[in-house]
Amino acid sequence: MSKPKILIQFDPDPHASTFDSIVAIDAGVDQLLTQAAVQPEQVEGLVHGAMFTRGPSDLKSTALFFGGSDVGKTEALVEAAKKCFFGPMRVSILADPNGCNTTASAAVICAEKHIQWDGKIVTVLAGTGPVGQRVAQIIAGPATPDSDSTTIRVCSRSIEKAEKICQQLSTATKGNFVATQTSNTDESLAAISDADAIFACGAAGIELLPESWEQSTSASVAVDLNAVPPAGIAGIGVMDSATEIGSTICYGAIGVGGLKMKIHRRAIEMLFESNDQVLEIEQVYQIGKQNFTG
Repeated sequence: MSKPKILIQFDPDPHASTFDSIVAIDAGVDQLLTQAAVQPEQVEGLVHGAMFTRGPSDLKSTALFFGGSDVGKTEALVEAAKKCFFGPMRVSILADPNGCNTTASAAVICAEKHIQWDGKIVTVLAGTGPVGQRVAQIIAGPATPDSDSTTIRVCSRSIEKAEKICQQLSTATKGNFVATQTSNTDESLAAISDADAIFACGAAGIELLPESWEQSTSASVAVDLNAVPPAGIAGIGVMDSATEIGSTICYGAIGVGGLKMKIHRRAIEMLFESNDQVLEIEQVYQIGKQNFTG
């Protein structure tokens, strides 16, 4: 008889995310254990508690989820957990801090219905944030076999921050990243002028492009991931899904969100298929590609 499926939710924030907890329950977890305000030095004891309470054949029924609003803090928890495993003594992990891995994967997959990345120019507005970085990383990595031919503009109000992120992304992938300053509307419009695809990954309620944006670009697709008014790209509605604005096919946050939720739930289900899975950005993207396209 199989053991109940137990998911331990690690969160560095003062309170564990209710969003992540509800998705876990909807994905069929039998027992959810939430751990909030977790520090890296506390991870070992918590993970050992997950590893040593069941025999190796039952460890696939225990898994770890790492969320939280601060991506850097969450990644530190994930790395601490990985160091706890040895031989068959391990449990599966899913990392989705601030929803960045599932959201970026869904955004790229939606755009891929209308564009192939090889040889294209991609502008990622607010590209230094968690989701923007993941969008750039996916397009330069698993989504593009010939990533050197694709130019990815990583935009930020701070050119220094954009340059730092581009350097980090270049280390992680073989992509061609270009740091671009977009501290005002004119610079933002210039950044999309020759783009084939546009992603707006800014903070909630911040407009990155004005309504005149469609007159400044011939992009095939634009994706706005801001669900809180005003829109990140003016004129794109949160419910838009393959909606045409001029010559551009557009997606809003909820238009992408349905796929994001499917990927999130499927990733949690997969945690309990074996005890040795580590689902991070590339694996999460592949879950979306393999299960929800075609």
